[in-house]
Amino acid sequence: MYVCICNAIRETELRAEARRCDADAESIYISLGRPPQCRQCLDDATEILREERTARKLPVCALN
Repeated sequence: MYVCICNAIRETELRAEARRCDADAESIYISLGRPPQCRQCLDDATEILREERTARKLPVCALN
């Protein structure tokens, strides 16, 4: 399922990034090379990230 239509970011991409690092949705979008556009998806993206990170402590993503 697409979470972000503007940037064609799929839920699977967000979940994979959430397992890889501990960054907010906006930072993850940027690390994917697709910064937020209209920003309407950020609440849903944040919830997806939160689900994946439950009870885990992960390193911070390095921005490219």
